Amino acid sequence: MKSIFKKICIASDHAGFQLKELVKNYLISKNVSVIDLGPSNENSVDYPDFAKKVSRRVKSKKSDLGILVCGSGTGMAISANKIKGIRAAVCYNLKSTRLSRLHNDANIIALGSRLTSKKMSLKLLSTFVQTKFEGGRHLRRVKKI
Repeated sequence: MKSIFKKICIASDHAGFQLKELVKNYLISKNVSVIDLGPSNENSVDYPDFAKKVSRRVKSKKSDLGILVCGSGTGMAISANKIKGIRAAVCYNLKSTRLSRLHNDANIIALGSRLTSKKMSLKLLSTFVQTKFEGGRHLRRVKKI
């Protein structure tokens, strides 16, 4: 896997903790710089707090891309998308993942640990970090978001 992004940040809630750790270690093994914004264990936490941490870091350009993991991916994506400039996509198959980058220039991938296998999650992540935004007619639309 060759990421087009240099700095990636990641966070989860308690339901996504195990998958977050797997994804983080996978990226590190591929020599990708990863900033873990928490949590540090599986104790119950509120996912909006962690979605905001990642979103603010991506918005301020301290990270090029964000990864959020919760049970379904949906709660994290909804929370992240409240921050102006964030385009978080719940990715659940290869086509949705590829199109989220190609057409929507998504800057955060949201994964559902209870809905997506570990193996598929790593495939989705690889697709996300290797896919460039197509621009063109899609740029006009992204600017309207």
